Amino acid sequence: MLRRVEPFVAYGFPSRQLISDLIYKRGYVRVNKQRTPISRNEIIEAHLGKHGIICVEDLIHELVTCGPHFKEANNFLWPFKLTSPRKGFAAKRHPYHNRGA
Repeated sequence: MLRRVEPFVAYGFPSRQLISDLIYKRGYVRVNKQRTPISRNEIIEAHLGKHGIICVEDLIHELVTCGPHFKEANNFLWPFKLTSPRKGFAAKRHPYHNRGA
């Protein structure tokens, strides 16, 4: 079953560098139930300052170490929107409800 979903799923533990790259490149936060880009540290400080998270590096550290305020930091981030593969997906020849046969 893993062989079937392998091209579509990423699994394993992310490194600190990967988390940092994702947040700096594709990081958005939830402010007033809207998707807002992380453009300034003041946005993070205004919403997570009471938990001791005042900048992007503090946010990354909290996520990497699963610190005491991980839940608040994770809920503050908007889910990442990733792109599809550069050369596209292979043609889907068999529907799944026929068990791929």
